[in-house]
Amino acid sequence: MKSANITAAALQLYAVTDSRWLNGAALAEAVEKALAGGVTCVQLREKQLPFDEFLRTAKEIKSLCQSYHVPFIVDDNLDIALACDADGLHIGQNDMPAAKARKLLGPDKILGVSAQTVEQAIAACRDGADYLGVGAVFPTGTKTDAVEVPLDTLKAITAAVDIPVVAIGGIGADNIAELSGTGIAGAAVVSAIFAQDDIKKAAANLRQLMVKEF
Repeated sequence: MKSANITAAALQLYAVTDSRWLNGAALAEAVEKALAGGVTCVQLREKQLPFDEFLRTAKEIKSLCQSYHVPFIVDDNLDIALACDADGLHIGQNDMPAAKARKLLGPDKILGVSAQTVEQAIAACRDGADYLGVGAVFPTGTKTDAVEVPLDTLKAITAAVDIPVVAIGGIGADNIAELSGTGIAGAAVVSAIFAQDDIKKAAANLRQLMVKEF
């Protein structure tokens, strides 16, 4: 697997934020615990924040990620990604076209693209994606409108592209081993880290499982 701007190893345990799981706890504090537990990449996905607060949060999380030498990705908001000089941007199929995002980001930033089919994966790869997010591989309570992607399709996607693929959707310590053999570079998790009482311990456990299985 090759990628110009991010390694497969940096995608092994990919934490995606969602403040709704934190019961009012500070997001930066939760992210720092996840980083201390061993997450290898962080995506800031906070759809409800107004621009100023989003930017302030993005700068704070970026600084934390830098201190742990972990890539910092902004979900679906090019303006925020550019304003805070994030390491990259992640977009879905219904967001900005990947080719346009790549042009606006420039060649040296990480571009992640969500894909649910082989055709979408190949197109994203052609249009400048550095990695793919594929899912939902299991039922998920985080994204209620998520389309389920069978493991056979996940395997077909990893076989069809030469950039790293990250599985996402309903992944936790109880089912992560089921993804072994699919060809993924890593797993993206939300509630399996941020909904846990001990975020650092949850992240460390998941990282250990990833190292063991992949």
